[in-house]
Amino acid sequence: MEPEEKNPESKYGDPRKFDPTFKGPIYNRGCTDILCCILFILALLGYFAVGILAWSQGDPRKVLYPTDSKGQFCGQKPLLFYFNILKCASPLVLLEFQCPTTQICVERCPDKFMTLVKALRKEDDREYYKQFCKEGVDMTKVTPEILKNGLCPSILTPSKNFTRRCLPALETLKGGVVVVGNKTTFTDDRGQNINATDLLEASKKSNVVVEARAVAMRIFEDYTQSWHWILLGLVIAMLVSLMFILLLRCLAGVMVWVMIIMVVIVIGYGIFHCYMQYASLKGQAGSDVTIKDLGLQTDFSVYLQIQQTWLAFMIILCIVEVVIILLLIFLRKRLLIAIALIKEASKAIGHVMSSLFYPLLTFALLSLVIAYWGITAVFLSTSNEPVYKVFNTTECMYSRDTCNPETFNSSNITTECPDAECLFAFYGGETLYHKYLILFQFYNLFLFFWCANFVTALGQVTLAGAFASYYWAFKKPDDIPAFPVFNSLGRALRYHTGSLAFGSLILAIVQVIRVILEYLDQKLKGAQNKCAKFLLSCLKCCFWCLEKFIKFLNRNAYIMVAIYGKNFCTSAKDAFFLLMRNIIRVAVLDKVTDFLLFLGKLLIVGIVGICSFFFFTGKIKIVEDAAPSLNYYWVPILTVVFGAYLIAHGFFSVYAMCVDTLFLCFCEDLERNDGSSEKPFFMSPELHQILSIEKSTEETDRADAEERMAQAERMKRRVSIICCNYIYSNYNTASNAILY
Repeated sequence: MEPEEKNPESKYGDPRKFDPTFKGPIYNRGCTDILCCILFILALLGYFAVGILAWSQGDPRKVLYPTDSKGQFCGQKPLLFYFNILKCASPLVLLEFQCPTTQICVERCPDKFMTLVKALRKEDDREYYKQFCKEGVDMTKVTPEILKNGLCPSILTPSKNFTRRCLPALETLKGGVVVVGNKTTFTDDRGQNINATDLLEASKKSNVVVEARAVAMRIFEDYTQSWHWILLGLVIAMLVSLMFILLLRCLAGVMVWVMIIMVVIVIGYGIFHCYMQYASLKGQAGSDVTIKDLGLQTDFSVYLQIQQTWLAFMIILCIVEVVIILLLIFLRKRLLIAIALIKEASKAIGHVMSSLFYPLLTFALLSLVIAYWGITAVFLSTSNEPVYKVFNTTECMYSRDTCNPETFNSSNITTECPDAECLFAFYGGETLYHKYLILFQFYNLFLFFWCANFVTALGQVTLAGAFASYYWAFKKPDDIPAFPVFNSLGRALRYHTGSLAFGSLILAIVQVIRVILEYLDQKLKGAQNKCAKFLLSCLKCCFWCLEKFIKFLNRNAYIMVAIYGKNFCTSAKDAFFLLMRNIIRVAVLDKVTDFLLFLGKLLIVGIVGICSFFFFTGKIKIVEDAAPSLNYYWVPILTVVFGAYLIAHGFFSVYAMCVDTLFLCFCEDLERNDGSSEKPFFMSPELHQILSIEKSTEETDRADAEERMAQAERMKRRVSIICCNYIYSNYNTASNAILY
């Protein structure tokens, strides 16, 4: 125990010793974590097998196109027609997600009123009516026989195409009267009166399943109208990010202060804009409606017409502005040190310029991983078979049972239930493949997280190796090896694929657990068990913190892997102990620098977001005519903002990785060397000056803290003396009174 008290840092390992042969990343290294490398390769082979199986079984048309009562796609006849749309008003539609009436594919929707009896009287009407009947129907038969066999609808009403479905062409007149084709009621061949209001309710119920698809189609239309402008916005974001990085390399100190001021100004403008929108809506009819009262609306522009939305935006931006200003005030003494560290990182990037373009490779690999996951997920979800059920009867014992349309007419069901029909219900299946389909989806999700984390880890190891080569070059830039990024990438893939897979696997497991917890949280939203909700919230918080910690540890472990070529566990332990031996510098230098780089991302996203907002809303007079006409103008704006953040994050991640690598190398340099001629520092004089500033700042803060503690101690003694004197004087007064 005694040595540990004399040297409390011993529990975090011994400091690095001086090694005259150490010149940076070790070239003579071997493969690490081979078992995990083999496991990763086998998992990828299984991933490809799942993809091939899904692509051979799935059909994405099931998501894009409607299907008739036989489960067939509406291809050459692209529209879906309902025989009796009134049956879509049944509550079972919400449970079965299928309207219990015959549905066929047609080329066009009916545009006039017509009953089957009237159509059979004239040849022209008969041919017109036949296109809305089942194939092969004999129109020479009498009406009761056709209706009994369910070959044709009993009546046609004027309809319009809505999301590839023929729905009644309803209109609402003044006073709330609903009409279809200028009629409020009409009579079918069976003598039943049909009200237009009933058709309206049935249309709403039939549309409950396709409402989300309608919103998706509108969003897709917006993308088709604005994709080239979105691409231009992303190119502008890339140019702004690249220009900002180049200026940061040349004028690091000036650019950091410009960045800080501009972020405060941009967020301040956002607050001003939200206030002006809030004030302009004051007094307008309907603007005082709350978001809760408005409910869920598919037309999201409605939310921008109420005051509460802009008030919420303004409050959020005010909180962000206050937090940033407070952080800048409290960290003002550390900003100069962080700026100096960014200057040193700018020099490193200047000598390794190819590192600026490496995020393009990471972006391409991540796009490939995301595309493969998305396509495989769609094919897996559409690899089911059509399932048919008995509809159009509620009293029959066979209602909602699975049936076979080919043998249905000859089965006992039709004799016991004359009105029953065997209609397509949904896509499913009972084969071995369909039973384990959920496991394939889970495997697809898990491999997505693993591959995405592996691509990110590969980029971190590559950049860390390149910047470590710069730091440990004694004579800069003469001793920097040629093509440092390419050499580092080759070492990472050749020797450390297993280590990267190991670290990525740990992170992927935690992320999948978080997804499962989110799924359980959604399922338990309606539950009344508060204990279960509290426990689930605690688990979500714990795993969120665990994910952040693992990301931080992996990042530093990859730096040690790039330098020393050891396995993941050893590198993680060495990185953790090194950070713990320099815990104060980690909090002071590393995190403050990360905060400044985050402000840079916010600035780029804010500039691009404001410009895209003014363009897509048509508020720039010069290019007002060029702005596309959109259903939701926020669709391209959010896409550009999100893409701009990813691009800015890609470029600034190079700076962040450079700072982290230089920081760890800097800490090791302090342990290995003492600055003498026998043990010279590898750090530059500017970086050594950072150390001096940091030390003096620490000493100043320590002295200020000691002075404050001394003042508090003196104040405590004065208060004690005053209290004692007060008690003593009162005691004497009371004693004299008693004696008197």
